[in-house]
Amino acid sequence: MTTASTQTRRRWVLAPADAFGLTVLRDRLLGPVYRAGMLGWIVPLAMMLLGAVLRFSNLAHPHLLIFDETYYVKDAYTMMQAGYELEWGDDPNESFIAGQPAPSTAASFVVHPPLGKWLIAGGMWLFGTDNGLGWRFSSALFGTLAVLLCALVAQRLFSSVVLGGIAGLLAAVDGHQIVTSRTGLLDIFLMFFILAAFYALLIDRSHGREKLASILATADGSRPADRLLAYGPWLWWRPWRLVAGIMLGCAAGVKWSALSFIAVFGLMTVLWDLSARRGVGIRHWMLGGLLRDGIPAFLLIIPTAALVYVATWSGWIFSSGGRYRQWGAQNPSETWGWVPDVWRSFGEYHRAAYAFHQGLSSPHSWESSPWSWLFAGRPVLFFYESRSNGEYGCTTADCVQAITDLPNPIMWWAATLSLLLVLFYWIGARDWRAGAILSALAAGFLPWFAYPDRTMFFFYTLPFAPFMVLSLCYVIGRFLPSADQSLWQRRRAFWGIGIFLALVVALSAFFLPVWTGDMITYTSWRNHIWMPSWG
Repeated sequence: MTTASTQTRRRWVLAPADAFGLTVLRDRLLGPVYRAGMLGWIVPLAMMLLGAVLRFSNLAHPHLLIFDETYYVKDAYTMMQAGYELEWGDDPNESFIAGQPAPSTAASFVVHPPLGKWLIAGGMWLFGTDNGLGWRFSSALFGTLAVLLCALVAQRLFSSVVLGGIAGLLAAVDGHQIVTSRTGLLDIFLMFFILAAFYALLIDRSHGREKLASILATADGSRPADRLLAYGPWLWWRPWRLVAGIMLGCAAGVKWSALSFIAVFGLMTVLWDLSARRGVGIRHWMLGGLLRDGIPAFLLIIPTAALVYVATWSGWIFSSGGRYRQWGAQNPSETWGWVPDVWRSFGEYHRAAYAFHQGLSSPHSWESSPWSWLFAGRPVLFFYESRSNGEYGCTTADCVQAITDLPNPIMWWAATLSLLLVLFYWIGARDWRAGAILSALAAGFLPWFAYPDRTMFFFYTLPFAPFMVLSLCYVIGRFLPSADQSLWQRRRAFWGIGIFLALVVALSAFFLPVWTGDMITYTSWRNHIWMPSWG
Protein backbone atom coordinates (compact mmCIF):
# COMPACT_ATOMS: atom_id res chain seq x y z
CA MET A 1 0.00 0.00 0.00
CA THR A 2 1.41 3.39 -0.99
CA THR A 3 1.21 6.13 1.61
CA ALA A 4 0.29 9.72 0.80
CA SER A 5 3.81 10.83 1.67
CA THR A 6 5.36 8.37 -0.77
CA GLN A 7 2.90 9.40 -3.49
CA THR A 8 3.86 13.04 -2.97
CA ARG A 9 7.57 12.28 -3.20
CA ARG A 10 6.96 10.24 -6.34
CA ARG A 11 5.10 13.18 -7.90
CA TRP A 12 8.16 15.36 -7.18
CA VAL A 13 10.38 12.90 -8.99
CA LEU A 14 8.02 12.40 -11.95
CA ALA A 15 7.31 16.12 -12.36
CA PRO A 16 8.90 17.90 -15.36
CA ALA A 17 12.31 19.41 -14.68
CA ASP A 18 11.36 22.91 -15.74
CA ALA A 19 8.47 23.28 -13.34
CA PHE A 20 7.30 21.61 -10.16
CA GLY A 21 9.84 18.84 -9.60
CA LEU A 22 13.22 20.58 -9.65
CA THR A 23 12.03 23.68 -7.80
CA VAL A 24 10.38 21.74 -4.99
CA LEU A 25 13.29 19.34 -4.57
CA ARG A 26 15.83 22.14 -4.48
CA ASP A 27 13.81 24.05 -1.91
CA ARG A 28 13.51 20.92 0.21
CA LEU A 29 17.22 20.16 0.07
CA LEU A 30 18.75 23.63 0.08
CA GLY A 31 16.11 26.00 1.40
CA PRO A 32 15.62 29.41 -0.21
CA VAL A 33 18.44 30.34 -2.58
CA TYR A 34 20.60 33.08 -1.04
CA ARG A 35 22.33 35.61 -3.28
CA ALA A 36 24.91 37.77 -1.51
CA GLY A 37 25.71 39.98 -4.49
CA MET A 38 28.69 42.34 -4.49
CA LEU A 39 28.47 42.83 -0.73
CA GLY A 40 29.26 39.14 -0.39
CA TRP A 41 32.81 39.99 -1.49
CA ILE A 42 33.16 43.62 -0.42
CA VAL A 43 32.49 42.92 3.27
CA PRO A 44 34.82 39.88 3.61
CA LEU A 45 37.58 41.70 1.71
CA ALA A 46 37.21 44.72 4.00
CA MET A 47 37.62 42.45 7.04
CA MET A 48 40.65 40.84 5.39
CA LEU A 49 42.18 44.28 4.89
CA LEU A 50 41.71 45.05 8.58
CA GLY A 51 43.32 41.71 9.43
CA ALA A 52 46.24 42.47 7.11
CA VAL A 53 46.95 45.78 8.84
CA LEU A 54 47.03 44.10 12.25
CA ARG A 55 49.20 41.24 11.04
CA PHE A 56 51.74 42.94 8.77
CA SER A 57 52.37 46.18 10.70
CA ASN A 58 55.94 46.17 12.06
CA LEU A 59 56.10 42.44 11.39
CA ALA A 60 59.89 42.30 11.66
CA HIS A 61 59.73 43.21 15.38
CA PRO A 62 61.26 41.78 17.44
CA HIS A 63 64.46 40.97 15.57
CA LEU A 64 64.81 37.70 17.47
CA LEU A 65 63.77 34.08 17.13
CA ILE A 66 60.94 34.01 19.67
CA PHE A 67 59.56 30.88 21.29
CA ASP A 68 59.49 27.93 18.82
CA GLU A 69 60.74 30.06 15.93
CA THR A 70 64.11 28.83 17.12
CA TYR A 71 63.18 25.43 15.66
CA TYR A 72 60.95 26.04 12.67
CA VAL A 73 62.68 29.06 11.16
CA LYS A 74 66.11 27.44 11.27
CA ASP A 75 64.62 24.20 9.93
CA ALA A 76 63.10 26.18 7.06
CA TYR A 77 66.49 27.71 6.29
CA THR A 78 68.27 24.35 6.10
CA MET A 79 65.48 22.90 3.96
CA MET A 80 66.19 25.66 1.45
CA GLN A 81 69.82 24.49 1.40
CA ALA A 82 69.53 20.71 1.46
CA GLY A 83 65.86 19.78 0.97
CA TYR A 84 65.66 18.45 4.53
CA GLU A 85 66.42 19.66 8.05
CA LEU A 86 70.01 19.90 9.31
CA GLU A 87 71.50 20.07 12.78
CA TRP A 88 72.86 23.29 14.29
CA GLY A 89 75.73 23.87 16.68
CA ASP A 90 75.54 25.34 20.16
CA ASP A 91 73.79 28.73 20.56
CA PRO A 92 73.20 29.36 16.83
CA ASN A 93 70.45 31.98 17.18
CA GLU A 94 72.70 35.01 17.56
CA SER A 95 74.62 34.31 14.37
CA PHE A 96 71.41 33.43 12.53
CA ILE A 97 69.66 36.75 13.24
CA ALA A 98 72.91 38.52 12.38
CA GLY A 99 72.64 37.05 8.88
CA GLN A 100 75.45 34.51 9.36
CA PRO A 101 73.71 31.13 9.73
CA ALA A 102 76.06 28.20 10.17
CA PRO A 103 74.23 24.85 10.16
CA SER A 104 76.12 21.58 10.19
CA THR A 105 75.94 19.00 7.44
CA ALA A 106 74.35 16.34 9.65
CA ALA A 107 70.66 15.56 9.14
CA SER A 108 68.33 16.48 11.99
CA PHE A 109 65.50 14.39 13.40
CA VAL A 110 62.37 16.56 13.19
CA VAL A 111 58.97 15.24 14.28
CA HIS A 112 56.66 17.56 12.31
CA PRO A 113 56.00 17.12 8.56
CA PRO A 114 57.73 19.54 6.19
CA LEU A 115 55.00 21.68 4.56
CA GLY A 116 54.74 24.40 7.22
CA LYS A 117 58.50 24.86 7.15
CA TRP A 118 58.52 25.00 3.35
CA LEU A 119 55.95 27.80 3.57
CA ILE A 120 58.12 29.69 6.07
CA ALA A 121 61.03 29.16 3.67
CA GLY A 122 58.98 30.78 0.91
CA GLY A 123 58.82 34.03 2.87
CA MET A 124 62.55 33.85 3.57
CA TRP A 125 63.22 33.32 -0.12
CA LEU A 126 61.25 36.49 -0.90
CA PHE A 127 62.47 38.81 1.86
CA GLY A 128 65.71 37.32 3.13
CA THR A 129 66.75 35.02 5.92
CA ASP A 130 68.19 37.69 8.22
CA ASN A 131 65.03 39.54 9.23
CA GLY A 132 61.70 38.84 10.88
CA LEU A 133 59.73 39.93 7.81
CA GLY A 134 61.29 37.05 5.90
CA TRP A 135 60.61 34.32 8.41
CA ARG A 136 57.15 35.66 9.44
CA PHE A 137 55.77 36.78 6.08
CA SER A 138 54.09 33.49 5.18
CA SER A 139 52.45 33.22 8.59
CA ALA A 140 51.02 36.74 8.25
CA LEU A 141 49.84 36.02 4.70
CA PHE A 142 48.03 32.82 5.62
CA GLY A 143 46.62 34.41 8.78
CA THR A 144 45.24 37.27 6.69
CA LEU A 145 43.71 34.91 4.14
CA ALA A 146 42.16 32.96 7.02
CA VAL A 147 40.20 36.10 7.98
CA LEU A 148 38.73 36.18 4.47
CA LEU A 149 37.96 32.47 4.65
CA CYS A 150 36.27 32.80 8.03
CA ALA A 151 33.99 35.53 6.67
CA LEU A 152 33.14 33.50 3.57
CA VAL A 153 32.48 30.35 5.59
CA ALA A 154 30.11 32.20 7.94
CA GLN A 155 28.37 33.87 5.01
CA ARG A 156 27.69 30.54 3.33
CA LEU A 157 26.88 28.72 6.56
CA PHE A 158 24.36 31.30 7.79
CA SER A 159 23.26 32.78 4.42
CA SER A 160 24.02 36.26 5.75
CA VAL A 161 26.47 38.95 4.69
CA VAL A 162 26.03 40.55 8.11
CA LEU A 163 27.07 37.41 10.01
CA GLY A 164 29.87 36.85 7.52
CA GLY A 165 31.14 40.36 8.25
CA ILE A 166 30.87 39.79 12.01
CA ALA A 167 32.83 36.54 11.72
CA GLY A 168 35.51 38.28 9.66
CA LEU A 169 35.69 41.12 12.19
CA LEU A 170 36.05 38.77 15.15
CA ALA A 171 38.73 36.75 13.37
CA ALA A 172 40.59 39.91 12.33
CA VAL A 173 40.83 41.37 15.85
CA ASP A 174 41.32 38.13 17.81
CA GLY A 175 44.69 38.18 19.57
CA HIS A 176 45.11 34.41 19.31
CA GLN A 177 45.09 34.62 15.53
CA ILE A 178 47.04 37.89 15.44
CA VAL A 179 49.93 36.58 17.54
CA THR A 180 50.26 33.27 15.68
CA SER A 181 50.01 35.12 12.36
CA ARG A 182 52.94 37.32 13.41
CA THR A 183 55.16 34.42 14.50
CA GLY A 184 57.06 31.86 12.43
CA LEU A 185 55.25 28.83 13.84
CA LEU A 186 53.31 26.05 12.09
CA ASP A 187 49.85 26.29 13.61
CA ILE A 188 48.54 29.19 11.51
CA PHE A 189 49.07 27.09 8.35
CA LEU A 190 47.28 24.16 9.96
CA MET A 191 44.34 26.41 10.84
CA PHE A 192 44.14 27.83 7.31
CA PHE A 193 44.09 24.47 5.55
CA ILE A 194 41.49 23.03 7.92
CA LEU A 195 39.24 26.05 7.45
CA ALA A 196 39.72 25.85 3.67
CA ALA A 197 38.73 22.16 3.71
CA PHE A 198 35.60 22.99 5.71
CA TYR A 199 34.68 25.72 3.22
CA ALA A 200 35.15 23.32 0.31
CA LEU A 201 32.84 20.78 1.96
CA LEU A 202 30.21 23.47 2.55
CA ILE A 203 30.25 24.28 -1.17
CA ASP A 204 30.16 20.57 -1.97
CA ARG A 205 27.09 20.15 0.24
CA SER A 206 25.17 22.66 -1.85
CA HIS A 207 26.43 21.38 -5.19
CA GLY A 208 25.81 17.75 -4.26
CA ARG A 209 22.22 18.47 -3.25
CA GLU A 210 21.57 20.46 -6.41
CA LYS A 211 22.92 17.55 -8.42
CA LEU A 212 20.73 15.09 -6.53
CA ALA A 213 17.66 17.28 -7.07
CA SER A 214 18.38 17.64 -10.79
CA ILE A 215 18.83 13.90 -11.35
CA LEU A 216 15.64 13.02 -9.50
CA ALA A 217 13.61 15.74 -11.20
CA THR A 218 14.72 14.68 -14.69
CA ALA A 219 14.01 10.95 -14.24
CA ASP A 220 12.88 9.38 -17.53
CA GLY A 221 12.53 5.98 -19.10
CA SER A 222 16.25 5.24 -18.92
CA ARG A 223 16.25 5.95 -15.17
CA PRO A 224 12.85 4.92 -13.84
CA ALA A 225 11.68 6.98 -10.88
CA ASP A 226 10.86 3.91 -8.78
CA ARG A 227 14.38 2.63 -9.21
CA LEU A 228 15.87 5.98 -8.25
CA LEU A 229 13.61 6.18 -5.22
CA ALA A 230 14.92 2.84 -3.97
CA TYR A 231 18.58 3.78 -3.38
CA GLY A 232 19.11 7.10 -5.12
CA PRO A 233 21.64 7.88 -7.86
CA TRP A 234 25.39 7.53 -7.80
CA LEU A 235 27.06 10.94 -7.42
CA TRP A 236 30.62 10.18 -8.39
CA TRP A 237 32.22 13.43 -9.48
CA ARG A 238 32.27 15.97 -6.65
CA PRO A 239 35.17 18.37 -7.43
CA TRP A 240 34.85 20.31 -4.17
CA ARG A 241 35.46 17.09 -2.26
CA LEU A 242 38.67 16.78 -4.23
CA VAL A 243 39.60 20.30 -3.15
CA ALA A 244 38.81 19.35 0.45
CA GLY A 245 41.07 16.31 0.12
CA ILE A 246 43.91 18.50 -1.13
CA MET A 247 43.46 20.96 1.75
CA LEU A 248 43.31 18.16 4.32
CA GLY A 249 46.45 16.60 2.85
CA CYS A 250 48.19 19.97 3.19
CA ALA A 251 46.96 20.23 6.78
CA ALA A 252 48.42 16.81 7.60
CA GLY A 253 51.62 17.94 5.87
CA VAL A 254 51.89 20.70 8.49
CA LYS A 255 50.99 18.73 11.63
CA TRP A 256 49.59 15.28 12.32
CA SER A 257 46.87 16.75 14.51
CA ALA A 258 45.00 17.27 11.22
CA LEU A 259 44.24 13.53 11.13
CA SER A 260 41.28 13.93 13.48
CA PHE A 261 39.82 16.58 11.17
CA ILE A 262 40.20 14.24 8.19
CA ALA A 263 38.20 11.56 10.00
CA VAL A 264 35.50 13.93 11.30
CA PHE A 265 35.10 15.90 8.08
CA GLY A 266 34.88 12.69 6.04
CA LEU A 267 32.13 11.37 8.30
CA MET A 268 30.36 14.74 8.34
CA THR A 269 30.10 15.05 4.56
CA VAL A 270 28.65 11.54 4.25
CA LEU A 271 26.09 12.25 6.98
CA TRP A 272 25.02 15.34 5.05
CA ASP A 273 24.42 13.15 2.01
CA LEU A 274 22.45 10.60 4.03
CA SER A 275 20.25 13.43 5.26
CA ALA A 276 19.70 14.62 1.69
CA ARG A 277 18.65 11.17 0.47
CA ARG A 278 16.30 10.76 3.37
CA GLY A 279 14.84 14.21 2.80
CA VAL A 280 13.79 13.47 -0.78
CA GLY A 281 12.17 10.15 0.09
CA ILE A 282 14.81 7.60 -0.92
CA ARG A 283 13.46 4.40 0.61
CA HIS A 284 16.82 2.78 1.41
CA TRP A 285 18.54 6.08 2.13
CA MET A 286 20.96 4.62 4.67
CA LEU A 287 22.32 1.83 2.46
CA GLY A 288 22.15 3.94 -0.67
CA GLY A 289 23.98 6.82 0.96
CA LEU A 290 26.70 4.67 2.50
CA LEU A 291 27.38 2.90 -0.81
CA ARG A 292 26.66 5.57 -3.39
CA ASP A 293 27.92 8.58 -1.44
CA GLY A 294 30.27 7.07 1.15
CA ILE A 295 32.45 5.13 -1.29
CA PRO A 296 32.92 8.05 -3.74
CA ALA A 297 33.59 10.39 -0.80
CA PHE A 298 36.27 8.06 0.54
CA LEU A 299 37.88 7.66 -2.89
CA LEU A 300 37.93 11.40 -3.54
CA ILE A 301 39.10 12.61 -0.12
CA ILE A 302 41.32 9.99 1.54
CA PRO A 303 43.64 8.95 -1.35
CA THR A 304 43.91 12.59 -2.41
CA ALA A 305 44.87 13.67 1.11
CA ALA A 306 47.38 10.80 1.34
CA LEU A 307 49.02 11.65 -1.99
CA VAL A 308 49.27 15.33 -1.13
CA TYR A 309 50.74 14.46 2.27
CA VAL A 310 53.42 12.25 0.70
CA ALA A 311 54.16 14.98 -1.86
CA THR A 312 54.99 17.40 0.96
CA TRP A 313 57.92 15.10 1.79
CA SER A 314 59.42 15.42 -1.70
CA GLY A 315 62.55 17.19 -0.46
CA TRP A 316 63.31 14.27 1.85
CA ILE A 317 62.23 11.56 -0.62
CA PHE A 318 64.37 12.82 -3.51
CA SER A 319 67.42 13.44 -1.33
CA SER A 320 69.89 10.90 -0.04
CA GLY A 321 71.07 12.46 3.22
CA GLY A 322 67.90 13.09 5.21
CA ARG A 323 67.49 11.55 8.64
CA TYR A 324 66.44 7.87 8.30
CA ARG A 325 66.63 8.25 4.50
CA GLN A 326 69.01 5.29 4.17
CA TRP A 327 67.42 3.24 6.94
CA GLY A 328 65.71 0.87 4.49
CA ALA A 329 68.93 0.11 2.64
CA GLN A 330 70.82 -0.40 5.90
CA ASN A 331 68.13 -2.64 7.41
CA PRO A 332 67.02 -5.24 4.86
CA SER A 333 63.82 -7.07 5.78
CA GLU A 334 62.69 -10.54 4.79
CA THR A 335 59.08 -9.72 5.59
CA TRP A 336 58.97 -6.30 3.89
CA GLY A 337 61.67 -6.93 1.32
CA TRP A 338 59.23 -6.31 -1.55
CA VAL A 339 58.74 -2.71 -0.37
CA PRO A 340 61.27 -0.27 -1.91
CA ASP A 341 63.91 0.98 0.53
CA VAL A 342 62.73 4.59 0.34
CA TRP A 343 59.24 3.68 1.56
CA ARG A 344 60.50 1.46 4.35
CA SER A 345 62.72 4.39 5.40
CA PHE A 346 59.68 6.66 5.18
CA GLY A 347 57.73 4.32 7.44
CA GLU A 348 60.55 4.09 9.97
CA TYR A 349 60.81 7.87 10.15
CA HIS A 350 57.10 8.07 10.94
CA ARG A 351 57.34 5.32 13.53
CA ALA A 352 60.16 7.15 15.30
CA ALA A 353 58.31 10.49 15.13
CA TYR A 354 55.15 8.93 16.55
CA ALA A 355 57.14 7.36 19.39
CA PHE A 356 58.61 10.79 20.16
CA HIS A 357 55.16 12.40 20.32
CA GLN A 358 53.89 9.60 22.54
CA GLY A 359 56.71 10.15 25.02
CA LEU A 360 56.77 13.96 24.99
CA SER A 361 56.19 14.80 28.64
CA SER A 362 59.00 17.18 29.61
CA PRO A 363 57.79 19.93 31.97
CA HIS A 364 57.43 23.44 30.55
CA SER A 365 56.64 26.65 32.39
CA TRP A 366 53.90 27.58 29.89
CA GLU A 367 52.27 24.21 29.36
CA SER A 368 48.55 23.86 30.03
CA SER A 369 45.85 21.22 30.24
CA PRO A 370 43.07 21.02 27.63
CA TRP A 371 40.63 21.53 30.51
CA SER A 372 41.81 25.15 30.72
CA TRP A 373 41.79 25.96 27.02
CA LEU A 374 38.15 26.99 26.63
CA PHE A 375 38.70 29.57 29.38
CA ALA A 376 42.14 30.73 28.13
CA GLY A 377 43.49 29.74 31.51
CA ARG A 378 47.17 29.58 30.56
CA PRO A 379 48.10 31.52 27.38
CA VAL A 380 51.70 31.22 26.24
CA LEU A 381 54.24 34.01 26.72
CA PHE A 382 56.16 34.00 23.42
CA PHE A 383 58.50 36.88 24.20
CA TYR A 384 59.40 39.10 27.15
CA GLU A 385 62.10 41.72 27.67
CA SER A 386 62.38 44.40 30.37
CA ARG A 387 64.13 47.72 29.86
CA SER A 388 65.48 50.45 32.09
CA ASN A 389 65.02 54.22 31.72
CA GLY A 390 66.83 55.49 28.64
CA GLU A 391 67.49 52.01 27.27
CA TYR A 392 66.26 51.29 23.70
CA GLY A 393 63.54 53.93 23.74
CA CYS A 394 62.31 53.37 27.29
CA THR A 395 61.41 56.72 28.83
CA THR A 396 60.30 55.55 32.26
CA ALA A 397 61.93 53.72 35.13
CA ASP A 398 60.71 50.31 33.94
CA CYS A 399 59.52 49.26 30.48
CA VAL A 400 58.41 45.95 29.07
CA GLN A 401 58.14 44.39 25.63
CA ALA A 402 56.02 41.25 25.65
CA ILE A 403 54.11 39.03 23.24
CA THR A 404 51.47 36.78 24.78
CA ASP A 405 49.37 34.32 22.78
CA LEU A 406 46.18 35.51 24.42
CA PRO A 407 42.80 35.62 22.67
CA ASN A 408 40.46 38.55 23.05
CA PRO A 409 39.10 37.55 26.48
CA ILE A 410 35.52 38.79 26.02
CA MET A 411 35.23 37.18 22.61
CA TRP A 412 36.79 33.87 23.69
CA TRP A 413 34.72 33.55 26.88
CA ALA A 414 31.53 34.51 25.04
CA ALA A 415 32.33 31.90 22.38
CA THR A 416 32.82 29.28 25.10
CA LEU A 417 29.41 30.11 26.58
CA SER A 418 27.87 30.04 23.10
CA LEU A 419 28.82 26.38 22.75
CA LEU A 420 26.04 25.48 25.20
CA LEU A 421 23.39 27.13 23.02
CA VAL A 422 24.86 25.64 19.85
CA LEU A 423 24.73 22.22 21.47
CA PHE A 424 21.10 22.84 22.43
CA TYR A 425 20.13 23.73 18.86
CA TRP A 426 21.99 20.73 17.48
CA ILE A 427 20.25 18.28 19.81
CA GLY A 428 16.89 20.00 20.08
CA ALA A 429 16.38 21.49 16.63
CA ARG A 430 18.70 19.15 14.69
CA ASP A 431 20.29 22.16 13.04
CA TRP A 432 23.00 20.85 10.71
CA ARG A 433 24.93 24.11 11.01
CA ALA A 434 25.27 23.67 14.75
CA GLY A 435 26.37 20.08 14.20
CA ALA A 436 29.01 21.14 11.67
CA ILE A 437 30.50 23.73 14.04
CA LEU A 438 30.55 21.32 16.97
CA SER A 439 32.06 18.55 14.83
CA ALA A 440 35.01 20.74 13.86
CA LEU A 441 35.48 21.84 17.48
CA ALA A 442 35.39 18.24 18.67
CA ALA A 443 37.98 17.23 16.05
CA GLY A 444 40.40 19.89 17.26
CA PHE A 445 39.74 19.67 20.98
CA LEU A 446 38.75 16.21 22.19
CA PRO A 447 41.70 14.13 20.83
CA TRP A 448 44.11 15.90 23.20
CA PHE A 449 42.39 14.30 26.19
CA ALA A 450 43.72 10.94 25.00
CA TYR A 451 47.27 12.07 25.95
CA PRO A 452 47.00 13.30 29.56
CA ASP A 453 50.74 13.01 30.22
CA ARG A 454 51.84 14.86 27.09
CA THR A 455 53.22 18.39 27.26
CA MET A 456 50.59 20.66 25.67
CA PHE A 457 50.12 24.38 25.05
CA PHE A 458 47.24 26.77 24.55
CA PHE A 459 48.21 27.49 20.94
CA TYR A 460 47.14 23.92 20.10
CA THR A 461 43.63 25.40 20.09
CA LEU A 462 44.36 27.48 16.99
CA PRO A 463 42.99 24.94 14.46
CA PHE A 464 39.53 25.20 16.02
CA ALA A 465 39.72 28.92 16.87
CA PRO A 466 37.74 29.92 13.72
CA PHE A 467 34.99 27.53 14.78
CA MET A 468 34.81 29.27 18.15
CA VAL A 469 34.15 32.43 16.13
CA LEU A 470 31.49 30.61 14.09
CA SER A 471 29.85 29.33 17.27
CA LEU A 472 29.60 32.87 18.60
CA CYS A 473 28.23 34.09 15.26
CA TYR A 474 25.63 31.33 15.34
CA VAL A 475 24.31 32.66 18.64
CA ILE A 476 24.50 36.27 17.45
CA GLY A 477 22.45 35.21 14.44
CA ARG A 478 19.76 33.91 16.76
CA PHE A 479 19.47 37.39 18.25
CA LEU A 480 19.38 39.26 14.95
CA PRO A 481 15.97 40.89 14.57
CA SER A 482 13.48 39.69 11.98
CA ALA A 483 11.20 41.80 9.84
CA ASP A 484 8.06 40.81 11.76
CA GLN A 485 9.40 42.23 15.04
CA SER A 486 8.48 45.67 16.29
CA LEU A 487 10.76 48.65 15.70
CA TRP A 488 11.62 48.75 19.39
CA GLN A 489 12.60 45.05 19.38
CA ARG A 490 14.77 45.49 16.30
CA ARG A 491 16.54 48.51 17.77
CA ARG A 492 17.17 46.72 21.04
CA ALA A 493 18.71 43.75 19.25
CA PHE A 494 20.91 45.92 17.05
CA TRP A 495 22.07 48.00 20.02
CA GLY A 496 22.88 44.87 22.02
CA ILE A 497 24.91 43.27 19.22
CA GLY A 498 26.57 46.58 18.37
CA ILE A 499 27.64 47.23 21.96
CA PHE A 500 29.07 43.73 22.25
CA LEU A 501 31.09 44.08 19.03
CA ALA A 502 32.28 47.55 20.05
CA LEU A 503 33.46 46.11 23.38
CA VAL A 504 35.36 43.34 21.59
CA VAL A 505 37.07 45.83 19.25
CA ALA A 506 37.93 48.19 22.14
CA LEU A 507 39.39 45.32 24.14
CA SER A 508 41.50 44.27 21.16
CA ALA A 509 42.87 47.81 20.97
CA PHE A 510 43.69 47.58 24.69
CA PHE A 511 45.53 44.24 24.34
CA LEU A 512 47.25 45.03 21.03
CA PRO A 513 50.55 46.12 22.67
CA VAL A 514 50.97 42.70 24.32
CA TRP A 515 50.09 40.96 21.04
CA THR A 516 52.66 42.87 18.98
CA GLY A 517 55.47 43.44 21.48
CA ASP A 518 55.17 47.23 21.75
CA MET A 519 57.18 49.09 24.38
CA ILE A 520 54.92 49.77 27.40
CA THR A 521 55.49 50.47 31.06
CA TYR A 522 55.71 47.59 33.47
CA THR A 523 52.61 48.90 35.23
CA SER A 524 50.70 48.87 31.94
CA TRP A 525 51.82 45.32 31.26
CA ARG A 526 50.62 44.21 34.67
CA ASN A 527 47.23 45.78 33.91
CA HIS A 528 46.90 43.32 31.04
CA ILE A 529 47.48 40.32 33.32
CA TRP A 530 43.91 39.76 34.48
CA MET A 531 44.58 36.30 35.93
CA PRO A 532 47.65 35.06 37.84
CA SER A 533 48.09 32.24 35.31
CA TRP A 534 48.54 34.78 32.50
CA GLY A 535 51.79 36.20 33.85
